[in-house]
Amino acid sequence: MEIGVIGGGLAGLTAAYELAKKGHQVLVFERQPYLGGQASTFEVEGTLLERYYHHIFTGDEDMIGLMEELGLAERMQWLASKVGFFHEGQIYDFVTPFDLLRFEPMSFPQRIRAGLVTLYLQRFGDWRTLEDFTAQEWMRRYAGQQGYDVIFAPLLRAKFGQYADQVTMAWLWSKFKDRVGSRSRGLAREVLGYMDGSFQHFIDALAEGITSAGGEILPDAPVERVVVEGDRVQVVQAGDTWSFDKVIATVPSFVFLDIVPDLPEQYADQLRQVDYQTSLCLVLKMSRSLSHIYWLNISDPSFPFVGAIEHTNLIPPEQYNGKRILYLTQYVSRTDPLYSASAEELLMHYLPSLQKINQDFEVDWVEDSWLYREDAAQPVITCGYSRRIPSHETPLEGLYLANTAQIYPQDRGMNYSVRLGRVISDVVDK
Repeated sequence: MEIGVIGGGLAGLTAAYELAKKGHQVLVFERQPYLGGQASTFEVEGTLLERYYHHIFTGDEDMIGLMEELGLAERMQWLASKVGFFHEGQIYDFVTPFDLLRFEPMSFPQRIRAGLVTLYLQRFGDWRTLEDFTAQEWMRRYAGQQGYDVIFAPLLRAKFGQYADQVTMAWLWSKFKDRVGSRSRGLAREVLGYMDGSFQHFIDALAEGITSAGGEILPDAPVERVVVEGDRVQVVQAGDTWSFDKVIATVPSFVFLDIVPDLPEQYADQLRQVDYQTSLCLVLKMSRSLSHIYWLNISDPSFPFVGAIEHTNLIPPEQYNGKRILYLTQYVSRTDPLYSASAEELLMHYLPSLQKINQDFEVDWVEDSWLYREDAAQPVITCGYSRRIPSHETPLEGLYLANTAQIYPQDRGMNYSVRLGRVISDVVDK
């Protein structure tokens, strides 16, 4: 079959790779001049770095399996993670169960209660029984108000902003399942994976696999319109029309609505119900380190960012000529005033908060900065979400949709994007 794939992120590339392996003639359209989507990279100090912070867990079987197939397993580095909470002016290590027991912002009974709930969720299997509860109401009831306010509310705020109180407990459950799958033995420390030289090697290997199997990839090729005529699916790009037996779109729901104007109303309405949070990711190259923590959760609602991920506390700074790499992350709606801020404006807005984390921090530590925005970074996952997910097979014959709004109850991430690509390739090749 002749198959078009719209989107050169990990889901689209994986789908194209799997279909090309099976002998189909595949053509990938990617609107950006580079591949990889949110896992794409840029150069810092002569080394490639992801635009958005990335790592994988030891339980990410789909991602790990595909890396092994592509001959990249030896490039993986498995490293002990350093997780922390910033609360009321102090950084607390949050790596092992013993760190929770020493977590002074909560009373000792509350620490025990939060630990037992965490342990329970890590072993809980039937997420559907949680789907009609919000994470807020469930965690308040079982982890306690203090545990919710100090630990879990910041996590929900970090991802969903103004929608935090509407998120289903099934989504939060999936986060616990991912985390427990990446625990090592002994003190149950978290181990995370990062690819030597960045995940660009994975992206390049997928692209090479597609082209070596006879497929083609068109970067810098935004699709303008998709129309189904008879038994063919027409893709209009830069005024040219391409004809396929089948087309897979891996674009966000709101983009799919724009490029496929002839969708039946019922299916289109399902897509309109999906809200997304925009990710603002400010990347700083610095001369000094902000803290000793890799992943610092901010448990302070007055902060204008919700996470400080210091990449060079996981990967040695020597790989970046001794420079420190810090990601500052925030999720906002497209109506938020911060949405249109520049990198320089965000840095100055964040400066007082950075100085609360490290009182010695000065703006002249920052040698360079980059700001990346992703409008479809986080689908808002509310109660009863599974009953509203649009099917991969659209009502238009030969046209398929596979995007992060259909990854559920799991959260978005490289592993689940790879899984999504494999799932949609099987759906199409039947």
